[in-house]
Amino acid sequence: MDTSSDKLFYARLGDIVNRCERSGAGCFSSFLDERQCAAAELWCSRNTGELMYTLWGGHKDAMRKMLAVYPDYCEDYITDDFPFKCLTFTYRKEDKLTHRDFLGTFMGMRLKRDTIGDIITGEGMAQVFMTDVAARLISSTVSKIGKTGIRCFSDRPFEMEVKQEFTVINGTVASLRLDCIVSLAAKLSRENAARLIRSEKVEVNHFPAESVSAELHKGDILSVRGCGRFILSDIGSPTKKDRIHISLKKFV
Repeated sequence: MDTSSDKLFYARLGDIVNRCERSGAGCFSSFLDERQCAAAELWCSRNTGELMYTLWGGHKDAMRKMLAVYPDYCEDYITDDFPFKCLTFTYRKEDKLTHRDFLGTFMGMRLKRDTIGDIITGEGMAQVFMTDVAARLISSTVSKIGKTGIRCFSDRPFEMEVKQEFTVINGTVASLRLDCIVSLAAKLSRENAARLIRSEKVEVNHFPAESVSAELHKGDILSVRGCGRFILSDIGSPTKKDRIHISLKKFV
C-alpha cells in the first residue's frame, strides 16, 4: 500500500470502530490480504480503546481474513457471526482445477477480490470462503469452473487439509542483517541486495523494509519482488570463520 491507500485503509478501520461504538454490536471488514491483516492488527492494538478485535478467515491457517471489532460481551459468539460462508465444490478427480481457475471464474463475474477469502483446492474438491452475498450469487449461478463441471454445496463444514509447499535454501551469511539474507535468498551480491531494499522492493513481515541493516529473527517472512517469499526457518551456530548457518523456506 502506498501512502494514499494507507490513509484510505486506516480510515476504513476507523469507520468500523465508529460503527461499533454507535451500534454496540460487532462490525466487520471485507476480506483482508496478509499485509492488510498485519496492518490492521497493529492499528487496532493502538486505536480500539475498550473495544475488542479479532481476525478470522474460517480456519486456523487462513491467509485472507476479516476483521471484527466488537464489545467485550460479544466475545463468546463473535466468530459465529462473521458474514462469510464456506462453499464446497466437487468435480471429477481427473479434472485438475487450481486456485487460479477458481479465482479467474469469480473475477470474471465481476466480484471484488475482497469478497473472497482463501481458496483451497484438492483432488476432486475445493473449498472457498466468501462473503454471504458472493456465496449466494456463486451457489445459484456457477455450474462450471473454466470448462469443468462442478457441484456446489453451502452446507458442508470446512474439512480440507491446508498444505503449503516449500523449497529449502541452506547457506551461511556474515550476519543476520537484512541485506545479507536477501543476498542469499535472491542469489544476488550483497550490494545488489541492498539496492533492492533501498528501492522498496523488499518487505519483512508484510511491511516495507526500512533499513538494509535491520536484523532478522527466526520465523520472519521475507518478500523480495521478482524473487518470491521466504521464511527464515532456522538459525544455526556460527562457523569457524564466524559466518552463520541459516535455512530459508521459499514458498512454492
